[in-house]
Amino acid sequence: MISCLGLFGLAAFSANTRFREIGVRKVLGASVTGIMTLLAKDFIRLVLLAILIAIPIAWYVMDKWLQGFAYRTRIGYSVFVFSGLIALLISLATISWQSLRAALTNPVKSLKSE
Repeated sequence: MISCLGLFGLAAFSANTRFREIGVRKVLGASVTGIMTLLAKDFIRLVLLAILIAIPIAWYVMDKWLQGFAYRTRIGYSVFVFSGLIALLISLATISWQSLRAALTNPVKSLKSE
C-alpha cells in the first residue's frame, strides 16, 4: 500500500512536470492511449527492474528457509511469475489514473499559461 502511494505521487509529479509537453502533443494530434503509454512506460521499466532484482533474492531466502523443514519442497517458477504479474498489474492500475487524468486535460490550459 505504501509503495502504491509512492508510485501514485511519483506519477502525479511526472505528469505535472510534463504538463506542457502533453499539451503540445495533444495539439499535434496525439491520442489518449499514446499519451498514457508515454507516461506509463518509464514507470513500467522501473517496476520490471524491481521485479528482476527481487526474484533472485526472494528465491534464495525462501529456499534457505524451506530447507529448515522436515518435509522439503521446491519453489516453482510459477510463484514468481504470478507475483511479478500481480505487482505489474497493481502498479499499472496506480499509474493509469494519473496518466488518464493528464491525457484528458484540455491542451489549451497548458499552452495558455505563458
